[in-house]
Amino acid sequence: MFLKMRSVLTITIFSLFLLVSCNEYQKALKNEDVKTKYDLAEKYYKEGDYKRAKRLFEQIAPKYVGKPQGERVMFFFADSYFKSGDYYLSGYQFERFIKSYPQSDKLQEAVYLGAKSYYELSPKYSLDQTDTDKALSKLQTFINTYPESEFFEDANTMAQELTIKKQKKEIEIAKQFDKLGEFNFPILVSAIAALDNFISDNPGSVYREDAFYYRLKAAINLAENSIQQRQPERYEEAKTYYEALMKSYPETKFAKKAENFNDKIVKELNKVEETLSK
Repeated sequence: MFLKMRSVLTITIFSLFLLVSCNEYQKALKNEDVKTKYDLAEKYYKEGDYKRAKRLFEQIAPKYVGKPQGERVMFFFADSYFKSGDYYLSGYQFERFIKSYPQSDKLQEAVYLGAKSYYELSPKYSLDQTDTDKALSKLQTFINTYPESEFFEDANTMAQELTIKKQKKEIEIAKQFDKLGEFNFPILVSAIAALDNFISDNPGSVYREDAFYYRLKAAINLAENSIQQRQPERYEEAKTYYEALMKSYPETKFAKKAENFNDKIVKELNKVEETLSK
């Protein structure tokens, strides 16, 4: 009985607290006094109630432009968007803060959080990567500008993650060219070119081994489906791709498939030699 009464009392007190808090917030929204809004907005911000805080900061931000408190208001306003997961607007507001207060003590953090906002917006690799590109650009600016920052490692990790995501998109596009080439052989030329570019542009990529292998595969398909006069040179080209794969990755995960391709190359080139020797 005592526990039940205690539970009811706790719920009642909590409900009253919510009611008072709600009334306080609603009154502040309608109040014309900027200082009242400012004090309550900062209170909500410190308590982690970013949804209410950002609404109040939104109302008062224009009133503080050019005033000493303006810098503080604009940073809290942007950060309230970030902490409530509204990354499009936090990115935009941090950009405004950076332009408005280039000498601020909070500048470094604003640059970092602005970049992180776009990092959070980066979609999965198969979708348009505009936000990924923007995030990478901003992260790289932060990394180059603040190498001693406490946020440096985190920014570097995010940049690496996004770089790998973009590389995955590139390799998947190249693999798609290769797949389409099974039905439309001229597309294999585009697949080989795309994989060539990937290998030269991404020397440290986790997908580089895949690129070497799929370039070899595309070259074999192209050679097999070329007119007879073009086959020798294209098998020779495939041979150089096989050798490049084995030189770069002697213990490649594609070893068995690569060896099968090489057997095919040797067999076809031997046929050419036999024909020429007759």
